[in-house]
Amino acid sequence: MKKLAAALIGAASLCAAAEAQDAVIQAGHVLAVPGEGYLRQQTILVEGGRIVSITPGYSKPKNYPVINLKNAYVLPGLIDSHVHITRERSPDSRIKTFEDSIVDTAFDGAGFALTTLKSGFTTVQDVGGDNDAIFGLRDAINRGAVPGPRIRASGSSVAVTGGHGDFNGWSADVMAKFTGASICNGPDDCRRAARQQIKEGADLIKITATGGVLSNTAAGLELQFSEAELEAIVEAAHSMGRKVTAHAHGKSGVDAALRAGVDSIEHGTYLDAESIALFKDSGATLVPTVLAGATVTGWTNEAWLPAPSRAKAAIVGPLMLDMLRRAHEGGVKIAFGTDTGVSRHGDNAQEFALMVEAGFTPEEAVRSATVVAAEHIQMSADIGTLAVGKFADLIAVTKDPLKDIRELEGVDFVMKGGVVYKPLD
Repeated sequence: MKKLAAALIGAASLCAAAEAQDAVIQAGHVLAVPGEGYLRQQTILVEGGRIVSITPGYSKPKNYPVINLKNAYVLPGLIDSHVHITRERSPDSRIKTFEDSIVDTAFDGAGFALTTLKSGFTTVQDVGGDNDAIFGLRDAINRGAVPGPRIRASGSSVAVTGGHGDFNGWSADVMAKFTGASICNGPDDCRRAARQQIKEGADLIKITATGGVLSNTAAGLELQFSEAELEAIVEAAHSMGRKVTAHAHGKSGVDAALRAGVDSIEHGTYLDAESIALFKDSGATLVPTVLAGATVTGWTNEAWLPAPSRAKAAIVGPLMLDMLRRAHEGGVKIAFGTDTGVSRHGDNAQEFALMVEAGFTPEEAVRSATVVAAEHIQMSADIGTLAVGKFADLIAVTKDPLKDIRELEGVDFVMKGGVVYKPLD
């Protein structure tokens, strides 16, 4: 961990995050609270990286530099609730497991983080990555050593032996060397695994309740934990102040995880009316990741993807859009999330068009990536809307994204914490 931190700090001279600068922003259209429509012709005063005031009309309340966004549409910084920031799936990603060091992985993550930030996502939640790499990158960004979105991170997923999240598809001796401490069996051992993740720095606990598409094993897509194991993990995490999110495709896993008290479900492919009722009764959030489904659907004939994964991709990918439609119609609370790292970093905003295709209005889709996502990741006091006292995290586009949601696929201006990372040309 010390070697990783030193390496990241050593990169600061190449890509250091700038210090926040006080500024006056004059904005033509401001979606301060997505879901409540635009404010027009507003002046936003930024000091010390936070919003000090938002007032009608164009003014210059202090002698700070003026950022002219009069011809732009200004929104809160976007939030992606499901990314894997330190990796990106590709034909050589399996062999990179053996070729790359933790430092290599962290530096890859630093590059992906900057790409993500410049695409308008000022905060992300990383759910499933090597502890040292992702926690080191998160902390380096927080210190200002490298630029990137704010990161909340689970670190390694808590998974059962042989399940999704374990190291599968290699010789037994190789798998034994790569099996981590987050792999568990039985309630007591799974309770230990959750506590160990918290000890090592996890902001939340992620569990892989069911099989998954990209694990190299033909172990199905249904429940892989026992209900007693799920309950033990939730109890351990909640008792130590951490939420639990569950990767779950099959209905058996979605429902069992919700009954065990998880706070959110990632994917939810086979949810049904009973599942929707469980979501609403528990108040849990769905993070749908439809972009990942669309991405893996395009990989079903790719030879570099292991055969078990190709078979699962052909089944799961095409189902995810209709899953989101059912969940939305059923009134499930939905936070924006993409599973980026499966798809390419920087393409996160392509999820919005899929949400609109599933029945969201553009403003509902934006709200899912701001107001709802901020609440989901426990950061609504600081982000998610443009309001006095919150971080000056804001983005802008030159055409109305509520008329064409694809405008967010090419964000024109990005500010995070009062620092402009992408100026308006």
